[in-house]
Amino acid sequence: MKNNSSTNASRRAFLQRASALSVAGVAAPWALNLAALAEASASTATDYKAIVCVFMYGGNDYGNTLVPYDTSNYNAYQLQRPSLAYARNELSATILTPTVTPIDVQGVAHQYALAPELAPLLPMFNAGKMGILLNVGTLVQPITKQQYTSKTAPLPPKLFSHNDQQSVWQSSTPEGATSGWGGRMGDLFESGNGNATFTCVNVAGNAVYLAGKTAVQYQVSTKGSVPLAGLKNPLFGSTACSDALRNLVTQQRTHLFENEYNRISKRSIDADVTLTAALAGGPTINTVFPADNNLADQLKIVARMISTADQIGAKRQVFFVALGGFDTHDGLLTDHPVLLTTVADAMTAFYNATVELGVANQVTTFTASDFGRTLSGNNDGSDHGWGSMHFMLGGAVKGQRFYGTAPVVANNGPDDVGQGRLLPTTSVDQYAATLGRWMGVSDSDLLSLLPNLKNYNVSARNLGFV
Repeated sequence: MKNNSSTNASRRAFLQRASALSVAGVAAPWALNLAALAEASASTATDYKAIVCVFMYGGNDYGNTLVPYDTSNYNAYQLQRPSLAYARNELSATILTPTVTPIDVQGVAHQYALAPELAPLLPMFNAGKMGILLNVGTLVQPITKQQYTSKTAPLPPKLFSHNDQQSVWQSSTPEGATSGWGGRMGDLFESGNGNATFTCVNVAGNAVYLAGKTAVQYQVSTKGSVPLAGLKNPLFGSTACSDALRNLVTQQRTHLFENEYNRISKRSIDADVTLTAALAGGPTINTVFPADNNLADQLKIVARMISTADQIGAKRQVFFVALGGFDTHDGLLTDHPVLLTTVADAMTAFYNATVELGVANQVTTFTASDFGRTLSGNNDGSDHGWGSMHFMLGGAVKGQRFYGTAPVVANNGPDDVGQGRLLPTTSVDQYAATLGRWMGVSDSDLLSLLPNLKNYNVSARNLGFV
């Protein structure tokens, strides 16, 4: 019995590392199938839904993304970053007119404008297809500035650290986490999908966000699946060599690790065949995606995969795309506008593609980042911060609205823990729970997926933007 336990532990450890390396696949047959135990409606869903995370690596500068526009708040913003602030007249074309005016904790109304480079997103906001989440960040529980200052409430581990805060955003735990909340949703969804391999799809390499307990992230390139080189074309010009290679890497073995490696290899090869055929037979997308825009390329393959959902039997999918370069300690005025242009053009094209495909109401895209940055300048850039502003886009989004509480724009104000670092008033767990609930995850399962959610009142767990 002891030997069997040791063998099973080794097998679990091997597969967990395989998941961390993003080898494509379905849940192992021996593994506990969380989806069978869950009550998520995705397991019996007859419709299709997908969420798409757009992660901005490096920590997006919130101050020059969503800019205070009313006179008093603009003046406070300009005072804190005199060399970095947009001129107020540059913002007149991107003023936001929400259906409900955002209010801060002092009861002061706020007016905002998008950064000029985000102008392509304005029509979606005005059409009620885009919402904005104010001052969201990693939290363990609701916290006041007094609690933060006196250190009387638990804080997220390793605040202001890139790697750790990326991991906390994506998984609720610091670097070294083995599963993320997107992947844990995938655990619940995969049994309801015709091919579990395509439940969690990553176009940006590897991210703990999509690693589940049983679900593993399937990596694709911007062109589609990534085939085994020796099988894509005849190996050494010989189909016999390719057949021999296929047998070598897929046949069953008696050695535990060798057999598991071959099982995963076969799964990847089979997935490549399935996806390649589905994409080849899928509809043509006429929406024009911007050239020389890697984020747009990533989102285009996501749109193409969504268009094949019926063919591959997908009912629920979780996607991850990403763009780096947001660590703007310097060069903010030159680098950040280019990054925002990339994001706006890519997200606009993707939304238009979902409209063309007739699935806009079934796909919700949302942004995320390590953290926000300081409002105070740091030479010609800004430093690591905490809370930030994010966008939710899609036909199901209750848009033309702000969600959360507007932060007070004031040096050492009630929402400022130093240099314009925002103390978040909305947590990532609430953000994730709202998306999960829309996807069909039950309230009880959300508490398992998001360990800090239990620290919030039931009425505050769903932000209501979808």
